Amino acid sequence: MMTDPIADMLTRIRNAHLALHKEVSVPSSKMKEAIAAILKQEGYVDDVTVEDRNINIQLKYFKGKPAIEGLKRMSKPGRRVYVGAHEIPRVQNGLGICILSTSHGVLAGDKAHQMKVGGELLCEIW
Repeated sequence: MMTDPIADMLTRIRNAHLALHKEVSVPSSKMKEAIAAILKQEGYVDDVTVEDRNINIQLKYFKGKPAIEGLKRMSKPGRRVYVGAHEIPRVQNGLGICILSTSHGVLAGDKAHQMKVGGELLCEIW
């Protein structure tokens, strides 16, 4: 039984990057599809496709190094982390992004800051 599917998705991406795989497949859910879409929109992955019950993520590399250097799950099932619109953290001094679950849907931190909405801080990616 899996208690944290988002942490599982982030771990699969991290492990696939360490093994230099070209793509990774994770079980599908609306939240994970939204996170994968943000990763594609921000340029951290090449492509995201949803097939049947899986999300296939094409990983991106620059000169043999992964585009994603680190992933960190912030809000966990045992400890939820919420931030206000003016408390959204800057990841690696602006080199990374944070992903929030807001009342307007799942958003990247900079977009949530522009819209002046806060929410649950899901993860940080750099």
